[in-house]
Amino acid sequence: MPVSITSESPVKLEADWLIVIVSNSESLSPRVKSIDEATGGVITSLVATEQFSCKPLETLCIYRPQGIAAKNIILAGVGDASTCALRNFRHSLLAALRQCCTLPEQTVGVVVDDSVTDGLTSEAIAGTFADAAEVAPVDADIYKARRARSEFANATLYLPAASDAAMAALSKGTAIGQACVIVKNLVNRTANDIYPESFAAESLKLAEAVGLEISIMDDGQLAEERMGAMLAVAQGSSRPARLVKLSWHGGTQDSPKIGIVGKGVTFDSGGYSIKPSDSMISMKADMAGAASALGAIIAVAKLKLPVNVTAYLGLVENMISGNAYRLGDVLTARNGTTIEIHNTDAEGRLVLADVLAYAVDDGAEQLVDLATLTGACVIALGEEITGVFAGDSTIAAELNTASQAAGEYFWDMPMHDHFEPLLKSSVADCKNVGPRWGSAITAAKFLQKFVGDTPWVHLDIAGPSWADSGTAWRDAGATADPVRTLVEWLSRKT
Repeated sequence: MPVSITSESPVKLEADWLIVIVSNSESLSPRVKSIDEATGGVITSLVATEQFSCKPLETLCIYRPQGIAAKNIILAGVGDASTCALRNFRHSLLAALRQCCTLPEQTVGVVVDDSVTDGLTSEAIAGTFADAAEVAPVDADIYKARRARSEFANATLYLPAASDAAMAALSKGTAIGQACVIVKNLVNRTANDIYPESFAAESLKLAEAVGLEISIMDDGQLAEERMGAMLAVAQGSSRPARLVKLSWHGGTQDSPKIGIVGKGVTFDSGGYSIKPSDSMISMKADMAGAASALGAIIAVAKLKLPVNVTAYLGLVENMISGNAYRLGDVLTARNGTTIEIHNTDAEGRLVLADVLAYAVDDGAEQLVDLATLTGACVIALGEEITGVFAGDSTIAAELNTASQAAGEYFWDMPMHDHFEPLLKSSVADCKNVGPRWGSAITAAKFLQKFVGDTPWVHLDIAGPSWADSGTAWRDAGATADPVRTLVEWLSRKT
């Protein structure tokens, strides 16, 4: 979808919809005031009569106003401009954009009041605008004969002066938005549609389109690579496991080799520790970590970032059959660690154990894994925040800084040594679960056993990667968190 920046007067901006982002500032800035004056004071009148109060996520449509080139106006509020962070701005913009694309081939322009731009750079606004224009039309209704929203014909942002940095941010935002769309569409698809083989096939198609190096291991190759924990999880399903490796070699020989490992359980029944129906219904989304890793490296390739990064996607189904792995089984992971199974629904960490060990053996010098790993992390942090488990404090600090710049929520969790003994087993090197208390942390401590001395951070995205209900700025379903943070982090590695 074409996105652009214009410095032409907003009054002359031709579009089906003109979105005007305003705060509750006492006066309108010149750029918004020009629209207000051209339309006979319609904006000030709506504010004065309290028909529009500029609250965050509040929108109001003004149909067929006179005096401007745009056919319709949507006012979108952000509240107090002094507290309007990038995340708030994105949400308000998305709330307005989603109203503009219910008809096909719509054109949209965006004007942001100076009171908002005083707190956000033009680069941040340009990047967020391009990202949001890509994401706004995407809903979870991918199997409906008639979808709720359609892609824009084009989208234009008004900026008084378009710097080279703003134009670069526009390109970056477009790549990130497109990556988020890929993630959302993958995660929203059902498990009879996206399973290890079809996920791998989608990865191949996407990789070839952007010039990524890709290899796909089948279950026979995984057996040769001693991936005993991952294969045990997969053995209960008729869908064989796959390991997808995608590489981008944009850096120099001296650049660090960065690995991103994604949990890709395309459906999780819980195995013999079976989930209740209400908990199982959204388990097509248990591959959101792998989807996000895929989306991030696609954005890296589109942006041609000067980094060396490889994404490792561990793809399995966790099902029940006469061949499924059992409670009490002892598995041997790639690195030789033996694991006593106390819960077959703690399967994601088994997949990650082997894939992390493989990434280390493959030469990764810095590692980040992302996984919908534990409900305990959602209980601790809620549905909007990624849990950061710092095996390496430097990488964790970099990720936290990147998350703030990307407008996503990250939070550091403890990794104290006293959690380690909770995984002790009397028959194997460790158990796959500890006690209920602190279980998000013991899950991270389990993963730490498979990275050796490699600097590593675990991101638990069980909460923010999926939304059970919709809001004004997004539909229910996949969210594509934390793709924006990963791309921002890798951008800063250059």
